[in-house]
Amino acid sequence: MLPDVPGVAYLFKKNFRMIKKIAIAVAVIGIIFYSLNDTKLDASAYAAQINKARKAKNQSFRQSAESPIPEAQKAQFDSLKYYPADLSFVINATIIRNEKPDTISMQMSDNRAEKYLNWGKAQFTFNKTSHQLGIYLKATGKDSTLFIPFTDLTNGRETYGGGRYLDAPLPKLNVAEIKLDFNTAYNPFCAYNNEYSCPVPPADNRLEVAIPAGEKSFHE
Repeated sequence: MLPDVPGVAYLFKKNFRMIKKIAIAVAVIGIIFYSLNDTKLDASAYAAQINKARKAKNQSFRQSAESPIPEAQKAQFDSLKYYPADLSFVINATIIRNEKPDTISMQMSDNRAEKYLNWGKAQFTFNKTSHQLGIYLKATGKDSTLFIPFTDLTNGRETYGGGRYLDAPLPKLNVAEIKLDFNTAYNPFCAYNNEYSCPVPPADNRLEVAIPAGEKSFHE
């Protein structure tokens, strides 16, 4: 139970603002994801679209009032760091839906918890090895975007130590696969500013493989 102190109201208000701000990054990455979902592109065209989305996100982070970059750092902020776009990290995964998704409490970085639906799992092969990631949906039921928080062996070295996130469109009932585009993997807002509260990837979503794709660490 949270203590009854003034800071509690601030944390809830801060977390609400965080969710709103996360929508900036999600919307930008979502544009590229949705545009590629039903289209096969060659490597150069794909890289061009990924880079266009990344430039838009950089501009948003520099200029938007909703940016997670602290005001004191905005003047020095140039761009986020990324691995080069690579089609080999766009992976089709098999969907295993939970017929009756249960509600779980996902740990947040400030030791609180938020409610998510345990929507299902994505099974895929990478580097000739089978892997699995849990897929979640906000428990409010108002979100049409699936949430896939994960860690991998690049964390704490080339990428943010707390893990990264993937988003994916909510598939229709008759769809058996989901596209995991690790080139669109992005950092939680905690990577830029420790005043935010962010979901911590569950233990089941800790990949024992390096995924050198998507966003790198913000700080050296």
